[in-house]
Amino acid sequence: MKTRRHIYVSGRVQGVGFRYRATYIADSLGLTGWVKNLWDGRVEMEVQGEAHEIDVFLSRLHCQQFIVITELEQETIPVREDENRFRVRGY
Repeated sequence: MKTRRHIYVSGRVQGVGFRYRATYIADSLGLTGWVKNLWDGRVEMEVQGEAHEIDVFLSRLHCQQFIVITELEQETIPVREDENRFRVRGY
């Protein structure tokens, strides 16, 4: 069953290719949503797909070189049916 999570990621997540890698991993898993940098050094994203695929996505992000995730704040939110890809958003 499809689910959607709103996630704030803290740690060394800006200036290390986080958004590019998140997009690549999401595309490889067939996930949709978006990712963007925040002014306070965190990254914000919404990720939609099968729950186990989202877990794989987050696990793969944890294993990326130069990225250090120290905290994930996650909340389940309503699914969006009008979305067909994962993209990078501006500030």
